[in-house]
Amino acid sequence: MKLRKLSALDALLVGAVLLALIAGSLSLFDDPMSGPLQLALIMVGCFAALIGMKNGIGWDELESEITATNAKTVGPIFIFLSIGVLIGAFILAGTVPTLLYAGLSLLSPAFFYPLACLICAIVSICIGSSWTTAATIGVGLMGTAHGFGLSAEITAGAVVAGAYFGDKMSPLSETTNLAPAVVGSDLFAHIRHMAWVSLPSFLIALVLFSILALTSEVQGEAISNVGALKAELANSFNIAWYNLIPLLALLGLSVRKVPAFPAIMLCSALACLFAVLFQAPVIERFMEGSGQTGLLMVVKALWTVMATGFVSQSGNEVVDSLLSRGGMAGMVFMAFLVFCSMMMTAVLERIGFIRYLLGLIVRGVHSVGALIGATLATSIGVNVLTGDQYLSLVLPGQMWKEEYRLRGLAAVNLSRTIEDGGTVTSSLIPWNACGVYMAATLGVATLSYAPFAFFNWINPLIALVYGIFCIKILPLAESTEAPARRQAGEPALSAS
Repeated sequence: MKLRKLSALDALLVGAVLLALIAGSLSLFDDPMSGPLQLALIMVGCFAALIGMKNGIGWDELESEITATNAKTVGPIFIFLSIGVLIGAFILAGTVPTLLYAGLSLLSPAFFYPLACLICAIVSICIGSSWTTAATIGVGLMGTAHGFGLSAEITAGAVVAGAYFGDKMSPLSETTNLAPAVVGSDLFAHIRHMAWVSLPSFLIALVLFSILALTSEVQGEAISNVGALKAELANSFNIAWYNLIPLLALLGLSVRKVPAFPAIMLCSALACLFAVLFQAPVIERFMEGSGQTGLLMVVKALWTVMATGFVSQSGNEVVDSLLSRGGMAGMVFMAFLVFCSMMMTAVLERIGFIRYLLGLIVRGVHSVGALIGATLATSIGVNVLTGDQYLSLVLPGQMWKEEYRLRGLAAVNLSRTIEDGGTVTSSLIPWNACGVYMAATLGVATLSYAPFAFFNWINPLIALVYGIFCIKILPLAESTEAPARRQAGEPALSAS
C-alpha cells in the first residue's frame, strides 16, 4: 500500500479524539490516574494507529516503534520505584519527621506569610508531594491564619507557592522525575538546572510575602495546632539532628554526580540502618500485631516500608496523613502512566501527528527565546486543554525533544522549561485537577488565591526572560548532531 502523508483532516480527527478521551477520563472519574487516564491514552494510541494504517503504515512497524520508545523508559521506571523505597525508608528512619519538626519550629506570627511559604517548601522538598503538603501542613496553616485574623487568600497562595517550589525541586517528586524521563535528561542535572530559574522566583515570592506580612495586623493566641503537631512528632519519633545524615548523604552523592538509581538505593539502605539504630520503638509500634519478634520483626518492618510504605498510627490525623506513604507500590501508577503515554506518543510520532503540530508552531520560532516561549505556551496550553499536569510534561516533552536536539540545545533545557510551564501553572487553572484539589483542600477558590501564588506565575516569566537573553541555556555536548547541523548549513539561533 502506498504511504500517504498525514492530512489536515487526519490531524484534526486525532486531536479531537485525544482531547475528548482525555477530558472525559478526567471529568468522569474521581481518581483518573488509577487507570481511566491510562486507558484513554491507549485508546488515543489505537485510534491514531488506525489512521496510520489507513495511510499505509503497517501494524508491525507501529508495534516496533512502541517497543523501542518504551524501552527508553526502563531506566526512569527503576528510579520511580527507588523513590518509593526512599520515601518509606526516610520516614521510618525519622529523617522526614525531623525535617518536618525543624520546619514547624521556624513559624512566627510576625512574618506568617513568608514563613508559611518557606515551611511548605521545606515539607514539600522532604516528601516530594505538593498535594500532601497542602492537605496536611497547608490545612493547619489555613486554620492558624484564621486564628490570627489574616487573609485566607494570601495564606492559600503562600501554601501553594511553597508546596510547588518544594515539589519542583525535590528528587522525591513524581513530576520532577517524570520531566527528565520524558526528554532523556538526568534527574539531578535537571534539578540543578531548574535551580537557576526556580530559586530567584522563590526569593522574589518570599520578598512579596514579607511585604504583605509587614502590612498585616496579627491577632490571636499562640499557634496551638502547630505546637500539638510538633509534640506528636516528638512523641512518635526520636527527633534528632543525626536523622538528617541519610538526606545529607543523598545531597552529597548528587553533588558528586552519582547516578540517581544507585544513589537513591544506597541512601535508602543507610536510612534503614538508622531506623534500626535510632527508631526501635517506631519499628515495634509499626509491626504491632504482626506476630513477629526480634530480628525477623525488624527485617519485615524494613521490607514493608520499602515495598508498600510506612503507615503512621499515632492517632493524630495530620501526622498520620502526612507520614503514611512511600514504598514501591505507591509508584506503580507512575510506571503505568509512563508506559501508556509512551505507547500513545510513539504512535502519534510515527504517523506524523507530532511533526504536523510542531510544523505549525515552529514556523514562528526563529530564536532561543521564541523556542522557550513556544515550549512554555505548549505546556500551559496542555494544562488548560486537558486539565492534567502530567500530560503538560509528557506531550510537550515528546513534541519538542527532537527540535531542541536539532537546534543544538541540551535536553535539560527542555525538561526545565516544561516544568516551568507545566508543573507550576497547573494549580492556577480552576478546571485543572491541581486547581480543583487545592481549592477544595484549602477552602479558597482557585482564582482567589492565584494572584498570591507568586512563585507559580513568576517562575514561567523568569524562564521566558532567561530564554530571550540566553541566560543559563546549555548547548548540546559535542556529538554527531552538531557537525551534521553545520554541514547542512542551518543557521544558529539568535539570542532574541
